[in-house]
Amino acid sequence: MSKSNNTVSVSFMILGILFCVCLVAANLLESKVVQIGQLTVTAGLVVFPISYIINDCIAEVWGFKKARLIIWMGFLMNFLVVLLGQIAIILPAAPFWKGEEGFNFVFGMAPRIAAASLLAFLVGSFLNAFVMSKMKKASNGKHFSIRAIASTLVGESADSLIFFPIAFGGLIPVDELLKMMLIQAILKTLYEVIILPVTIKVVNYIKKVDGSDVFDDNISYNVLKVKEI
Repeated sequence: MSKSNNTVSVSFMILGILFCVCLVAANLLESKVVQIGQLTVTAGLVVFPISYIINDCIAEVWGFKKARLIIWMGFLMNFLVVLLGQIAIILPAAPFWKGEEGFNFVFGMAPRIAAASLLAFLVGSFLNAFVMSKMKKASNGKHFSIRAIASTLVGESADSLIFFPIAFGGLIPVDELLKMMLIQAILKTLYEVIILPVTIKVVNYIKKVDGSDVFDDNISYNVLKVKEI
């Protein structure tokens, strides 16, 4: 069964809101580099993979067109948060407030991190949705697990290859940067694999409740055609 009209369901709206929140939170958390044992990663690893899982769900249930819509919405919401953060930095701090240095560090780095993250996010997310869409058609809707893992691996790899050089180039030694890129791509994909049983249940539940299971036949994969939902 497939719904191809211009309406959105409550399920889609909830996933869309969660997607935007995860993206904004991830970009703020990316400003902290943490070390767990021998692994050096950014704190954004805690939440960012969730956005790819949601991307998989949306692309699987509602198709590439609605995935395209929500990806651009995530982009715009994050841009708005960064813009508001810059306005907050410009405003004079109260003389008794002691948190300006920490606040400015997080939101002061935000433009560079946001630029890197948004570019990486757009490329990675659209690649993820594209691979999901194409593989679904090729497999006639079968083998969701394989499609979810493969699309995440492609998307997360592209994301890491773009994000780290732009966000941390010149701030982190090159060897550490390369190591972080590899580790992040692997861990984010592993995250997808571990939570896959939950993802499958969510997708099956939404398909049943929403009555939607879109196959992207004869559509445009032009990422700029946002009005086509």
